[in-house]
Amino acid sequence: MDDPVLRVQSQLTARDRVLLGWLYDHGVLTTPQVANALFPSLDFCQRRLRTLHQLRLIARFRPQRADGGSYPYHWLIDQLGVEVVAAARDERPPRRDHARLERRRWTSTRTLTHRLGVNQFFTDLAGHARTHAGAELRQWLPEAVCQRAGTFATADDPVLVRAYEPSVRPDGYGQWCEAGREVAFFLEYDTGTEPLSVLTGKLVGYARLFATLGRSWPVLFWLHSAARERNLRQRFADLPNLVPAATGTRDVSLGSPLPTGQVWAYPGTGDRCSLVDLPGAVD
Repeated sequence: MDDPVLRVQSQLTARDRVLLGWLYDHGVLTTPQVANALFPSLDFCQRRLRTLHQLRLIARFRPQRADGGSYPYHWLIDQLGVEVVAAARDERPPRRDHARLERRRWTSTRTLTHRLGVNQFFTDLAGHARTHAGAELRQWLPEAVCQRAGTFATADDPVLVRAYEPSVRPDGYGQWCEAGREVAFFLEYDTGTEPLSVLTGKLVGYARLFATLGRSWPVLFWLHSAARERNLRQRFADLPNLVPAATGTRDVSLGSPLPTGQVWAYPGTGDRCSLVDLPGAVD
């Protein structure tokens, strides 16, 4: 019997496999996000996406704008793509309706904007790495993986696997390398809809997590406006120094800064540094 997974394997490039893994883990990416992160040109990207779509590895939808027109294509993994990723990772075969349920989820969810924002953060890192020698997005974990017991436990301390009960839900975890330095971090992507008290309350959960693990990483609050960042920094300054929490803003009025740049600052400091230069980075 012809196995479609085996049949398509020879047609996949290393870049295709990265893209399929991202869609499997992170749900949905737009054409511009894929192009920036993985391809030298938008035209090249569009051609390859069409090919993968024709192979039934990925699916797509295009939301309509309220004021007319439409957004760019939004890409999801299709059932064959799910099976390819599961086989490559030596995981159990997925449910036959996995891709259908994911399509239904992302075409109707109210959290689509938030997910795309989180994915924009990481694809911006990947795009920078693609065009800058010595830079690398070494790891990108989604929210679901951050919630699994033992994800951040060291191999020589299995007790943590049992002790770890997540009290926070990071939007992602990353490891970024540049210029011979490396930093690991958690991301909190802010759309401006939650009260600031909710954001400050997350510090307690991270403090519990870090106490359990016996180590900590910067927690990055990526905020939608400069005004909101100022207000949050004031709130943080009035709190005990529970965790290494840094803030930055993607405010378009400031030129839509990239997360790799000198946009990050800890409460109580006026100086900003780049992502890889955050205190806690390791040489």
